[in-house]
Amino acid sequence: MSRTLDIVTAVIRDAAGRMLLVRKRGTTTFMKPGGKRDAGEDDLTTLARELEEELGCRLVSADLLGHFSAPAANEAGFTVQSATYLAVVEGAIAPRAEIEEIVWIDPAAPGDLRLAPLLTRQVLPALANTR
Repeated sequence: MSRTLDIVTAVIRDAAGRMLLVRKRGTTTFMKPGGKRDAGEDDLTTLARELEEELGCRLVSADLLGHFSAPAANEAGFTVQSATYLAVVEGAIAPRAEIEEIVWIDPAAPGDLRLAPLLTRQVLPALANTR
């Protein structure tokens, strides 16, 4: 049995440069929106479906930021491998499905929120290098 979760995630930023994070119901860790592929889906199909299901918004465009790997935040003993995209969305963003809470953070100073390892170890440093 594979101990790796293969996911697609989005970095969504607002006009002020803040980054959207989500927290799933029953968890304490904030992470990027996105999720696992359904059978036969490519990255962008997965991302569009997950953003609609979780946040009620529509994917307009997405550019690959990178492929990252880190210990999974909510599945002990698993590693998460993520294709992470810089995404532009439209529509009102609100928590839906399994999403309990959303927050907007400054990626350079995320504060004291509990953040997923993939975010802190890989994605935030990659974003800092794109400025």
